[in-house]
Amino acid sequence: MTATTASVRKVPRPRADALRNRERIVTAAQEMFVEHGPDVPLDEIARRAGVGNATVYRNFPDRDALVREVVCTVMDRTAEAAEQALAETGDAFAALEHFVHTAADERISALCPMVSSTFDQHHPDLEASRRRIEQLVEEVMGRAAAAGQLRPDVGVGDLLIVVAQLSRPPAGTDCVRGDRFVHRHLQLFLDGLRAPAHSTLPGPAVSIAELRDC
Repeated sequence: MTATTASVRKVPRPRADALRNRERIVTAAQEMFVEHGPDVPLDEIARRAGVGNATVYRNFPDRDALVREVVCTVMDRTAEAAEQALAETGDAFAALEHFVHTAADERISALCPMVSSTFDQHHPDLEASRRRIEQLVEEVMGRAAAAGQLRPDVGVGDLLIVVAQLSRPPAGTDCVRGDRFVHRHLQLFLDGLRAPAHSTLPGPAVSIAELRDC
């Protein structure tokens, strides 16, 4: 056995209970950031996760690290939903619909705007997750367009803007009541994306580059 091999084998693997605690913390943080905003006390997050404060700080040394992990986790799950949509071999527009509804369930649109000012938005992990989603959504929409099912005058930015707006609770309502309308209104929007278009949209399609410049 070489010294290199021996050293690799000595690297401890995270214990299963430690991984479960980390997952519980991230899930609890996501829920509370959506419900109460990014300034929710970390001890409240620990309480909902069913762990001690020390466990939270052992996994995430500061609030920024926890916020970044929550955002990247949600974005990665949303990207996985897009990958599943691309793997579907049936109706291309139905795959797009499935992705949009799944993304709304992740609450990515409600989460990201609230926490965007609390940490470095150009962190490599966040940039990688963002690029992955943008590329996959473009592929999902491109397949529906190639099948002649998606109106040609919409861009990825159009989709992301509307999903962000419609899957966020209306002002003055709590998250539970607002959630009742999310999928209904998203479906109304999706019906408007179908080709042939029944109206002419004002202005050009919104691209990812333009969306980032807003």
